[in-house]
Amino acid sequence: MGGGRRRRTSPPEEAARITIVELGPVDRITADAVGEPGMRTFYLQARAGAELVTVVVEKEQVVLLSQSVLELLAEVPLETAPLDETELTLEEPVDPLFHAGRLSIGYDPDGDRFLLEVTELDPDAEDEDEAEDESALVDEDPLALALGDEPESIRLWASREQMLALSRHGAEVAERGRPTCRFCGNPIDPEGHVCPATNGHRAPRG
Repeated sequence: MGGGRRRRTSPPEEAARITIVELGPVDRITADAVGEPGMRTFYLQARAGAELVTVVVEKEQVVLLSQSVLELLAEVPLETAPLDETELTLEEPVDPLFHAGRLSIGYDPDGDRFLLEVTELDPDAEDEDEAEDESALVDEDPLALALGDEPESIRLWASREQMLALSRHGAEVAERGRPTCRFCGNPIDPEGHVCPATNGHRAPRG
């Protein structure tokens, strides 16, 4: 499959169906964050040739994606060489297509490559609980996902080495956030933290 992006749409009688952007094999893929701890926005970004695709993701999605990549790699009977992770910062412009609702990851043994499918968060979710459910990473074979009346979706093809680098970098970026209170486990803001474990008083720093 050549590099670049291909946009596929449904036939006229199924115009309400999903539009898919397919990018791959990618030249690079990364997950990173912009902003101060506690106020960061996380992004998933991929490039193939001149095509650059960026989507907004949640920190929890980055963590789950990183874990899922390692779990899938553990099942592949091939050695995966590490790539240089210093080149995984976001490229400009950081212009997201949408806010990701669901990430699905799978491995194609015939092509020896990963498929990461990113589906847009449904803006018409009925309630917050439904929206939170959609923000989870679904560990299923994206090749088997049926096209329906869904939000937009992106399919990214990447090598094992690229996904390993993404996994390690994404996990490291997620850990750069606010420190955790040793008493209650909640994040500590730069100005301090009201700790429920100390009866609502500010927990001592350090």
